[in-house]
Amino acid sequence: MSDELREEYEFDYSKAKRNRFAGELPPGGRVVYLEPEVAAVFTDSAQVNRLLRAVLAAMPPTTPSAEATNQP
Repeated sequence: MSDELREEYEFDYSKAKRNRFAGELPPGGRVVYLEPEVAAVFTDSAQVNRLLRAVLAAMPPTTPSAEATNQP
């Protein structure tokens, strides 16, 4: 059996169009998948971002790694 697709299943990606129903992702934004039990706690992305900002504020400041400072 061949791993090649039949001709009728081949897709010309050069003719593909962006999903007009999908929203725009802001520059620098990320899409993150939450496990169902985690997602059940939050009603929207603002709640998730508020919690993550609180966690970041509680973390000690980071310093550049030794590898990054020893580059030629």
